[in-house]
Amino acid sequence: MKIGKILMMSATLLVSLACSGNKSEAAKAVTKDNGKGKTLVVFFSHAGENYAVGNIEVGNTKIVADYISDITGADQFEIVAEKNYDMPYMELIEVAKKEQQDGELPAYKGSIDVSAYDTIFIGGPIWWGTFPQVMFTFFRDNDMNGKKLIPFSTHEGSGLGSIVDDVKEAYPDATVAGEFSIYGHDVRSGRDKVEKWLKKLGY
Repeated sequence: MKIGKILMMSATLLVSLACSGNKSEAAKAVTKDNGKGKTLVVFFSHAGENYAVGNIEVGNTKIVADYISDITGADQFEIVAEKNYDMPYMELIEVAKKEQQDGELPAYKGSIDVSAYDTIFIGGPIWWGTFPQVMFTFFRDNDMNGKKLIPFSTHEGSGLGSIVDDVKEAYPDATVAGEFSIYGHDVRSGRDKVEKWLKKLGY
């Protein structure tokens, strides 16, 4: 009789611990999500010759996007242009200027279903005061109205440029807020700045 009672108590304890463990995992998931829903980082980044940092294998914006994904658990979609931008910096800025003046919308590789996401970080370098033109091609192709959009930029003195207004113009029915900019030459040692920004956003 005593043995049966002991076995019953042990089974009850094991069930209790198992349930406790499940609750703990669920709590971790809720904490990780922070009520933001499913999150995506969409970005364009330019490797090769960059102002102030020289010839780099990984673009400045890619590094920031990786920080965001690492900290928030967000998925990523990199906007990779079909057009080749592997050229000296001074030549690149002239190409970027002409694209903007002509309203060119360069093609990009791949696609993603943005409808699956609630919060979308949108990042890129500042080329002539705003995002590179290929990002506007992505905006044309993907409806992100109704979502929370968080613009960010890498730059060498232009700050956010006009990206916040440009994202609002592209998506008038989205919530555009929480923007962030960082110097390109700071990104490799700037994870703490990204962490502080994301903490203010609730991540």
